[in-house]
Amino acid sequence: MKSIGQSNENYGFPPSLAAAMRSKGIDLKLTRAILTKYNAGAYDHFQPVQATGFPRIDGERIIDLTGPLEVDIDLAAAEARLQQWGLELDLSAYCRVDGSTGCFDRAGLERVGVQLYPFLGYGVLNGGSASSYFDYKKNAALSPQLFALCQAPFDRLAQLGRNSAKALVPAYLNEDGTFGASFMELKMRALLLETLRYQVITGIKSRTVLPLFQMASIYNYQDLEGAYQGFQESPYLRDLMAATGVEITKAVLTGIQPMLAAYTHSSVGRPKDVFTTAYGKINTPLPMPGGHGQNFQILKECYRHLFARGIKMVYLGNVDNLGFTVDPVAVALLALQGKTGGFEFAFRTVVDTKGGVLVVDQNKRLNCADLGVAISQEEMLAAEQSGKQILFNCATGLFDLEYLVSNLEAISTNLPLRFSDQDKDAGRYSQAEQVTWEIIGMLDDFYIFGIDKYDRFLAAKIALETLMASGVGLADPSFTAAPESTTDLKKAACKLHTGLQQKLATAYGLKKVDGRWIPKAVSELKKEMGAAVTP
Repeated sequence: MKSIGQSNENYGFPPSLAAAMRSKGIDLKLTRAILTKYNAGAYDHFQPVQATGFPRIDGERIIDLTGPLEVDIDLAAAEARLQQWGLELDLSAYCRVDGSTGCFDRAGLERVGVQLYPFLGYGVLNGGSASSYFDYKKNAALSPQLFALCQAPFDRLAQLGRNSAKALVPAYLNEDGTFGASFMELKMRALLLETLRYQVITGIKSRTVLPLFQMASIYNYQDLEGAYQGFQESPYLRDLMAATGVEITKAVLTGIQPMLAAYTHSSVGRPKDVFTTAYGKINTPLPMPGGHGQNFQILKECYRHLFARGIKMVYLGNVDNLGFTVDPVAVALLALQGKTGGFEFAFRTVVDTKGGVLVVDQNKRLNCADLGVAISQEEMLAAEQSGKQILFNCATGLFDLEYLVSNLEAISTNLPLRFSDQDKDAGRYSQAEQVTWEIIGMLDDFYIFGIDKYDRFLAAKIALETLMASGVGLADPSFTAAPESTTDLKKAACKLHTGLQQKLATAYGLKKVDGRWIPKAVSELKKEMGAAVTP
């Protein structure tokens, strides 16, 4: 990984403040540039996304991946596209043929998708530290009643992970109360399982498939690097690395995101300035990431490197979403239809309070309106009360890499920069962010994939969601007797818990023994993949 250094120039900040910012890894130059542009009105043209409607699944642009699937594809065009990639594949063997058209069901698309793994990269947006994840205000706000039930395990988890990179925090608790694998261990394990699946199905072991890349922060990249070295002996990874021949812990391409300073709250008005009183202490700036939308700039060398080595598509998703695993069906659809991208959305639930929703915007285009930034909670709730079903962004994208590499600069420049007000333990401030998924409003030919939230969007923006998915508090009588709003939350928690258990048993190749999830043996995994057990 490259080393990070900063100029000694203060960029107009008082020397003591500049020193404090520099000590916290804040990029002074970028923080000042954004501040200057904001106060000059340079971002005023980034108008909030205005929802003129909420679209439904139509089977063409918005396709339902939760039920029976049947997609017609021009076989000659699809085969020609794959030939350009260097893959000779007789697609008629995977579908029902009607003239020049292939009618693909889910099974056929899945078989094709696995064959495409050598052309697919998998990218993780790691975010920063777990401080926001363990923020007391945010966790208690979701449900004071549930938080009270989960207080003890919350404190144990926070004590372990509060100062860690979020990627390294346990992603779930076992029934016996022990901590499970970390978020990043599970990501790596899922990729190794798909690599094994490819090798079993094709009989090809020498070809590198599913390269892993990440956007880390200046705050956590060294911790991640050190942890990955320790992962070489992880019980979740060791046997699979030996079986596949892939040392996944040593091959993570990395882009490092600088920190910005938090800015003053909108109630202070313009001109905006740097927020300097974090946690009530003077001359104390607050380092904040500039949003995952910065990946198109931060990861540009990773994208170019992958494209140069023959990768044609890349996944991109959040480390804290345990539902974000490789879906060969979506991979096949994107490749065979030649789309520029595909984005996962599910129907919103009561725990989906941060992220984006799918809308028809003021320009009559499909777009992603970020809650609290581009669209208010009140607008969304009003639409739901009027009978609309809201498709909630699952923060998972699949991109055509040639398109992405060719348009990186334009995307980085034109992706809106938005300021959102925050009220957290550190105080009241605003955060400047580029939201990845507003790229949807910039594309013309893409898929929206309607997915099962409890399979593909097991996200944990706060620790309480991790505890809910782990089943903590579900059996407590006081949760059952809670107010109606909390009863709805319990229903969602039960579904999250069921979804997590299903995901751990399938995509992550684990089994529950005496209340604890442990890795399945490689021989057992191969049996499940329909292969003969190797001695």
